Amino acid sequence: MNYSFHPHVEKELEDAENYYDGIREELGDRFRAEIEMALSRILKFPNAWQLLTKTVRRRRLIDFPYGIVYRVKTDEIRILAVMHLHREPSYWAYRQ
Repeated sequence: MNYSFHPHVEKELEDAENYYDGIREELGDRFRAEIEMALSRILKFPNAWQLLTKTVRRRRLIDFPYGIVYRVKTDEIRILAVMHLHREPSYWAYRQ
């Protein structure tokens, strides 16, 4: 199974990574590595994480206050958001 990003997700990833790079470059690298690890786990176990709605799930990151919001479709995983867990919790809802 493959995954695809909603058009706004790349910007969210870039903004978060730039924020952590601004603190310390290694932090931005760690953030990106954790995102990639989380995506690979989602691909392996798509139904393992918390349901937010009937069809949307969230996989929380371990070392950062972010979650990957996604929907399992028949032929792919659709990444709807990479959201900060303490800001505007349902801003991504229209992306379904």
